[in-house]
Amino acid sequence: MTPSTARAPAPRRRPSQAERSARTRSALLESAARGLSRYGYANLVLEDVAREAGYTRGALYHQFADKEDLALAVLRWVDETWRREVGGPVEHEPDPVAALIALARGHAVYCRRDVARFAMALRLEFSGQDHPLGREVERISESLVKRCTRLIKAGRKDGSIPPGPPARAIALAFVGALEGTVIALAVQAPHDELLAARAVAGVLGLDSGEPPELHTTSGRSTALRSCSSRT
Repeated sequence: MTPSTARAPAPRRRPSQAERSARTRSALLESAARGLSRYGYANLVLEDVAREAGYTRGALYHQFADKEDLALAVLRWVDETWRREVGGPVEHEPDPVAALIALARGHAVYCRRDVARFAMALRLEFSGQDHPLGREVERISESLVKRCTRLIKAGRKDGSIPPGPPARAIALAFVGALEGTVIALAVQAPHDELLAARAVAGVLGLDSGEPPELHTTSGRSTALRSCSSRT
């Protein structure tokens, strides 16, 4: 092929306005989620959110009307991404114990975005207040508790989870243990994932010998026994 007939490389397609706007919005939401997790709603500074995301405050106000609008959007974004990245794979686990352990592991991995304190911080800040943010936090939290309660009941029915306190009480303790573990081990991979699984296994009343379900969840194999022998 001669130089005159050689094909020039295809021009690179420029992102559309909608694609650029979506990318901006996603970056701002993730930055705001980190800010809310670290500082809470009252101490969240919008200029800092925009700067950390790599945008101006004007770009933030182009996407969101005010701080409350941003925080509500963050709550929905966290809920949607958590359901996709954590809740979705859990739904494919046929075994209740494996599903609960997968949920704990997936949550720990998800919180490596530095959002471990997100839900707990907002629950505490808006506790007892009739506020849109408080109501949305409670809706999301209750959805998780109901999911865990359903799985615990299924595990008790098939004998994989021992009898004990009411399933909802166990579910509340499960969520509390999980949140506490990932907060205490903030972004300390891989220990956050491993110890989140152990913490919730204890709440579920599983054998301290670490049942097989702890070793393989969501298609991932983890040598917990070998880890135990080294710690």
